[in-house]
Amino acid sequence: MITTTVEGRERFGVITRYPRELRSDPDTIARQVLVPTMGGALIPLGQLAHISLEKGPPSIRTENALLSAYIFVDIRGRDIGGYVADAQKAVREQVRFQPGYYVTWSGQFEYMERAKERLKIVVPLTLMIIFVLLYLNFRRMTETLIVMLSVPFSLVGGVWLMYWLGYNMSVAVAVGFIALAGVAAETGVIMLIYLDHAYRELKAKRDEEGKPFVVADLYSAVMAGAVERVRPKMMTVVAIMAGLLPIMWSSGAGSEVMRRIAAPMVGGMVSSTVLMLIVIPAIYALVKQVSINGKGTFHG
Repeated sequence: MITTTVEGRERFGVITRYPRELRSDPDTIARQVLVPTMGGALIPLGQLAHISLEKGPPSIRTENALLSAYIFVDIRGRDIGGYVADAQKAVREQVRFQPGYYVTWSGQFEYMERAKERLKIVVPLTLMIIFVLLYLNFRRMTETLIVMLSVPFSLVGGVWLMYWLGYNMSVAVAVGFIALAGVAAETGVIMLIYLDHAYRELKAKRDEEGKPFVVADLYSAVMAGAVERVRPKMMTVVAIMAGLLPIMWSSGAGSEVMRRIAAPMVGGMVSSTVLMLIVIPAIYALVKQVSINGKGTFHG
């Protein structure tokens, strides 16, 4: 660029472009390109300047009004967050920057950091919404806490399957766990409804007979309610697994993300089945047993 032309508020660079036969050879430019002098004579450009080809940067990048250079890293076999943490430690310990130089980590790591900041809001908000909906459904804190405390157990299967498949933690995996928590809470509500229905029905029967409701009756009611829930729970698990397994086996465009969303749900449905059929009835029985013992109707 030899100069800049000004047209109002706009600026345009003026660039001299020589013919191709001159551009290919610096010596040709030095001999054949003539420059006028003050007296009107024409002299070769080579007498006024040294012309040569030099290797330089293919492009000049700037960021925040400062020159910048990019180093691209392709990561395989490990998570981005763990790699960047190790790389940041190595750079911090082994690289000394001159004044005015600094390093930032961008690309997929930057997107992951933004997503993590959003998840710090989304995950607690999701759990709070689940808690509020459970309380509005049961109108009692005991049943609400039973479901909320049992939800982490349903996530165990998702963690195991993630470990078995070698998947690292990512935004897609977090989305899968959020969906799994919702499904686990939903099935837990249905299980508690069955248990509570069996409990109230047997308790009303004992009241009509004029007999006290003892712990043995509680165990009988819990068993009856849990047995009634076996078929609906298995139907739910089979339906969800039938929809998710094809995603786990897919290999088309976007399958890498979809498999990581589906994996926590597939593994979680297995542990959720154990949770709903064994753990929640046991917790429900323990809570109700405390209430029965407190009323003095059990003398075992």
